[in-house]
Amino acid sequence: MITCNRGFSLIEIMLALVLGLMMSLALTQIFITSKSTWLSQTSSASLQEDARFVLAKMLQETRLVGMFGCLASVRDASLGGGFSNAHQTPVQWDARQRSLTLVTAPAGTDQSWHDWVIHTDCASSATAWSRGRAPKMEAGEIALPVQQLVYRLNAQRDELTLDGQPLLSNVRDFNVLFGVADSPDASGIARYTGQPEPPLIRSVRLTLTLFDPADRAREQTFSVVATLRNRLG
Repeated sequence: MITCNRGFSLIEIMLALVLGLMMSLALTQIFITSKSTWLSQTSSASLQEDARFVLAKMLQETRLVGMFGCLASVRDASLGGGFSNAHQTPVQWDARQRSLTLVTAPAGTDQSWHDWVIHTDCASSATAWSRGRAPKMEAGEIALPVQQLVYRLNAQRDELTLDGQPLLSNVRDFNVLFGVADSPDASGIARYTGQPEPPLIRSVRLTLTLFDPADRAREQTFSVVATLRNRLG
């Protein structure tokens, strides 16, 4: 008895190969799309995290701008009288250099680094001394450290620097606007401007634009507004 064994025909084999190839291509495309989406979301989240960290730091420092103790008048005994200018203009913005200067009380518990220290009894006397030059405090006095911070955009390197040291990379733009009052005695904010008179400043709007160097996420702009505690209740 002769048994007839039949296999797959050439057409059936080619059809199976085509179907398998189509399924492989579809699965590959799904994988590539999923990976691209994951990379984009990861890059976007990284930009948000970087901006949140830096802006939170700047927000805290800006809120403490001009906090020079309990007395409005402070005698300047610093080297070269450097504290006087800082006292008059505790926050300055140079739009051409994209540079923000803050004269503020150190944020947090680490107050080891400062530019000046104010000795005051919070009743009748307050004197500003340069760091390391202050005499021994008198009875009833307290020491209030004051620091000057300079944030600047290095456009050539796309970096935000703090006192000349790199702080944040992939920064496209850094901008500052000031919420100002109608008069030195007013507390409400009338408008935002880039060229204020120092006594009128009530708040500071900080804006950072970040980008992904690998172009996996779109450019993003982040803003926060910090009120000056010594000028707004």
